[in-house]
Amino acid sequence: MPLLEIRTNVDLAPEERRALLDTASVRTAELLGKPESYVMVIVEGGMDLRFGGSADPACLLTLKSLGLPEERTPEITRALSALMNECCTIPANRVYVEFASPPRHMWGFDNTTFG
Repeated sequence: MPLLEIRTNVDLAPEERRALLDTASVRTAELLGKPESYVMVIVEGGMDLRFGGSADPACLLTLKSLGLPEERTPEITRALSALMNECCTIPANRVYVEFASPPRHMWGFDNTTFG
C-alpha cells in the first residue's frame, strides 16, 4: 500500500536505478513500519525538470500510504531527502516531498480495496 514515486532530472545508469529502487523500498517500509512486500517504488530519471530557476539536480518525491503518520512527515522528509542525496547527490534544498493519505476504500489491491 505505500507508494513512493521518485521523479528526477538526474540520469541514472541501470545499476544506479536498481540500487535506488532497492534502497528506497527498504527505507520506505522501515519509515512507515509496513512490510516491504506491500511497498511499491517508481523511479523516473532523466526527466525534464527545472526547480528554482535551475536545471541542477533536483527531484519530486510523492509518498502515498494508508494511515500516513502526519506528525512524522518532517522526519520522513529528512530521511527521504538523505536517501536522494546518498543515491543521486541531490541536496535537500532541491527535493520536494508530497504526502498523501487516501481513504482505505480508495486504494485497491488484489481484486478489492483496503476499506
